[in-house]
Amino acid sequence: MTSTTLPVVVIGAGPVGLAAAAHLLARGLTPLVLEAAPAVAANVRDWGHVRVFSPWRYNIDKEARALLERSGWVAPDLDDIPTGGEIVDRYLQPLAALPEVASHLRFNHRVMAVSRQHMDKVKTGGREASPFVIRVETPAGEGEILASAVLDASGTWSTPNPMGANGLPAIGEKDHADRIHYGIPDVLGGLRGRYAGRRTVVVGSGHSAANALLDLARLAGQEPGTRVVWAVRGTDLRRVYGGGDADALAARGALGTALKNLQASGAVELVTGFRVAKVATVNGKLALESSDGQRIKGVDEVVAAAGLRPDLTPLRELRLKLDPWLECTEALGPLIDPNLHSCGTVRPHGVRELSHPEPGFYVVGMKSYGRAPTFLMATGYEQVRSIAAFLAGDVEAAHDVQLDLPETGVCSTDLGAGPSKEAAGGCCGGSAPAEVDACCVTDARVKATGGVGCGCAETPAAAAKEPAMEGCCGPRGA
Repeated sequence: MTSTTLPVVVIGAGPVGLAAAAHLLARGLTPLVLEAAPAVAANVRDWGHVRVFSPWRYNIDKEARALLERSGWVAPDLDDIPTGGEIVDRYLQPLAALPEVASHLRFNHRVMAVSRQHMDKVKTGGREASPFVIRVETPAGEGEILASAVLDASGTWSTPNPMGANGLPAIGEKDHADRIHYGIPDVLGGLRGRYAGRRTVVVGSGHSAANALLDLARLAGQEPGTRVVWAVRGTDLRRVYGGGDADALAARGALGTALKNLQASGAVELVTGFRVAKVATVNGKLALESSDGQRIKGVDEVVAAAGLRPDLTPLRELRLKLDPWLECTEALGPLIDPNLHSCGTVRPHGVRELSHPEPGFYVVGMKSYGRAPTFLMATGYEQVRSIAAFLAGDVEAAHDVQLDLPETGVCSTDLGAGPSKEAAGGCCGGSAPAEVDACCVTDARVKATGGVGCGCAETPAAAAKEPAMEGCCGPRGA
């Protein structure tokens, strides 16, 4: 088997999956994109009413743009900020319609499992030379597809976290699923009737929760009797409100500021320190109970925006090396750990950090971040560029990863007890002096005393032997 005799299967026809196809085609490889839905970008369509906080320049892949422009496509104003629906209509749908891309798309192909031909997870001999087997469900029934490599770009939107603060569904959560919406409901559009004139609790403290709260507040201004409650697990909302004017993405900073002003106005009832433990029905209404006995009664609807998690079930027969708490690759974990990094800026990473013990298999896009919430589309585009170069044999280009992401203006190191004042001067422990080969202040200090650094060793293998310290950016390849 060679990389030219079988296609490279890409799971998911979203922004990153389609970008992967473009990069593979540019490298002379044959992609085969398997999409469970009947059209591209099903996840993006689900939140199509939401305006993202990143302008077009961060949402269009360079190789995909080159393909489109050769067909006469004209890019939107790169400084404009699109909705999810506009990303689909003005970028992803035209890209998928290009003949050179469309011929490699297979819709209504749901991937159920990925394995190796003639061997399960245990067998080692000849494993690397054996093709991948992708088990799919289609309208015609079950089938199998062979592949030389696999890129899983299926995302995490369809597998939200439950409301329970312990990572498990709250008691009674499943029984009341018909009154709980996971994600960002279109309360000003198609779902208006579900929330107008009713009392809704939003559980969560991220961007999804912020969008839902702002939309519900607008609805309350239009529909009498509409009331909004915001339940958050923490008590310090500085990270939730973000960096404001210090955010390099103005729309992201404005989102946090708008949420802060909304809460200050009294239009939203805020309940802090609320860790959902139980959902019950009392006199026809929902009642949410916290683990410490707090209760929110008289609830009609719940919006659960508690984050997302990857579905690893289809990958059970593959040899994966995962970060134990984020469920991304082990090498990527320390770079994106939200306990340490909330800056929105991640060191460049590509095929090296995304590789598993299973040769030729990669998770890319939002799913590559596991449970970490700080992914941007531009990150996924650089991931698939690096992997496509590697699969084509251009190792130098594969390892020459570059990623320029805008900072949020607020970092984990700025909030509460944490690293020293020296480290708090910037993200990921603070920038190291320019003349020093180190990823952050902490790393530079340790290396200056003869140590190998705070997890920023020269190779992934060496890095794995050195635990990352708080405030550092984690493992780094040469």
